[in-house]
Amino acid sequence: MVGVKINPISGLPSGFPELLHFVLEHVEDKNVEALLEGLLETRAELSPLISKSNNRLKDLLFLDIALDSTVWTAIERGYEELNSAKPEKIMYFITLVLETLALSWDDNEDLIYCLKGWNEALSMSKSGDNLWALYAKSVLDRTRLALAGKAESYHHLLQPSAEYLGSQLGVELWAVNIFTEEIIRAGSAASLSSLLNRLDPVLRETANLGSWQVISPVEAIGYVVVVDELLAVQNKSYEKPTILVAKSVKGEEEIPDGAVAVLTPDMPDVLSYVSVRARNSKVCFATCFDSNIWADLQASEGKLLQIKPTSADIVYSTLKVGDLTNASSTSLKEDDSLPSLTLVRKQFGGRYAISSDEFTSEMVGAKSRNIAYLKGKVPSWVGIPTSVALPFGVFEKVLSDGLNQGVAENLHILKKKLGEGDVSALGEIRKAVLELAAPSQLVEELKNRMQSSGMPWPGDEGQQRWEQAWLAIKKVWASKWNERAYFSTRKVKLDHEYLCMAVLVQEIINADYAFVIHTTNPSSGDSSEICAEVVKGLGETLVGAYPGRALSFICKKNDLNSPQVLGYPSKPIGLFIRRSIIFRSDSNGEDLEGYAGAGLYDSVPMDEEEKVVLDYSSDQLIKDADFRRSLLSSIAGAGNAIEELYGSPQDIEGVVRDGKIYVVQTRPQM
Repeated sequence: MVGVKINPISGLPSGFPELLHFVLEHVEDKNVEALLEGLLETRAELSPLISKSNNRLKDLLFLDIALDSTVWTAIERGYEELNSAKPEKIMYFITLVLETLALSWDDNEDLIYCLKGWNEALSMSKSGDNLWALYAKSVLDRTRLALAGKAESYHHLLQPSAEYLGSQLGVELWAVNIFTEEIIRAGSAASLSSLLNRLDPVLRETANLGSWQVISPVEAIGYVVVVDELLAVQNKSYEKPTILVAKSVKGEEEIPDGAVAVLTPDMPDVLSYVSVRARNSKVCFATCFDSNIWADLQASEGKLLQIKPTSADIVYSTLKVGDLTNASSTSLKEDDSLPSLTLVRKQFGGRYAISSDEFTSEMVGAKSRNIAYLKGKVPSWVGIPTSVALPFGVFEKVLSDGLNQGVAENLHILKKKLGEGDVSALGEIRKAVLELAAPSQLVEELKNRMQSSGMPWPGDEGQQRWEQAWLAIKKVWASKWNERAYFSTRKVKLDHEYLCMAVLVQEIINADYAFVIHTTNPSSGDSSEICAEVVKGLGETLVGAYPGRALSFICKKNDLNSPQVLGYPSKPIGLFIRRSIIFRSDSNGEDLEGYAGAGLYDSVPMDEEEKVVLDYSSDQLIKDADFRRSLLSSIAGAGNAIEELYGSPQDIEGVVRDGKIYVVQTRPQM
């Protein structure tokens, strides 16, 4: 901006030249707060003009780029001021830069809600709310997710052109590779990222979060292997005990054979599939929040490390190779340590559809039986959705029907191909299953069972609605052959052919919130504590691979009215749906003792969920402490009541609608 001359342009706001003069006068100030405020106001005035046709549009664009770049230089110069600043000052700088950044992005709804979150955190801090730092940490995590998402979209947009032009112009490869990164680093996005990095350790210390979140506290010894994504190595088998240092963990991955630990800076939910799998497999699993520790772990690639976790921290040290012989049996993943499991092949019982009072172990899996068992036994304030099911053997019966002779012959060929080791056949099998036609008897029996149970019949709304329901049923059956499930069963030597899939049919409750409860705290193993996580909307964002964290809390069973919040939500997306039906997978391989099969297979709603960008700053669960305490206590109370019914720890899923608790499934906590 130094040396810039200000000339009049028609259509500019009357006070715009004065704003530019202010920026020029203060562009080299060491105290940068006023400059940042001026830059924000100037860009806000300029923004509407850039979106309109203007004969000086190129000049205005270059001016806007210069102003945005000045934000970066101002933040760089202001670090001395920030070194001694209180958290509130850094948070205020973040709001200025975040609002500036929002002016640069058309798709900025998520950033706007992040901005509202920061303003709410500032308000909580000034009011003396002792949870302000915990809330601010959730907003910080969400802001990082927004930056990461935008950086990825920039890379997809710009990098292919950079690579093409670079190859044509003979530009050195290293320069081409960092092209998009340098574009991002030259603007306010880089400034925002550096401010977040500066504030993060302050918030963690204030909120007593420590440097780690330990999800599965298991001691381990192994060789460090650094990977970009856990997903990329989930089907790999490591010959030596391996500590995976994975930059990305989404939550739905399988943990590969030979891995004794997974360490990541990512933040999968404590109750996500991969977290449950880690605990059941006795694999150490933890999130690292400290960038210095994370850098040290990455630099340890190839070294032999010993990891000793507590409930809130991890201590690690380098060992000599000879020390590996002293490793515990939990660290050495030999084939003979795998559980010996068997499946009993289920047969068609003569009925295509059954009501909940007909659920038996010969007809349906534990998911269906458990929900039927709860009916009439839980407290009256806990709702249980009405259920019917397509029992075991229906898929095989439909496949053998003359209607589907061609599909059956194709599947026979594809299964043979799979048996010969061609895993690409899995996708072809799933497509083939979707070609099945429904026998008329199946349609009639399912219609009668649903209507007699008081459930809406999709066919009443037209043939197209029934076709949607039938497609969802077939997708559940087809999920028997999804990659993760297939490799998981093969890993524990289960006969995949013996795996049978019942389908639990339930009406979807249009949830305000969804939750998962573990009635024994999975991070500490404390049976006196209930641990739960809550998200806005449907629970798929909690149990599936959706970015961000849920609201998490613990509650002592002897004091259910005093839940303790461990973390506020940072998930940017919520899923919502109108009145609809969901078809849940219920296989005979999901609840075997010693095998975490839950979550391997798909549950499919008849209608597509609506994705909504969430605004937590106006959400009652965040804003109203009394409402939060009441709701979390009710969730914990439901979990406690169900555990008492079964007499053993439970893994429970449910939703909240208009303040009422509904439990949609429960299973033994592995």
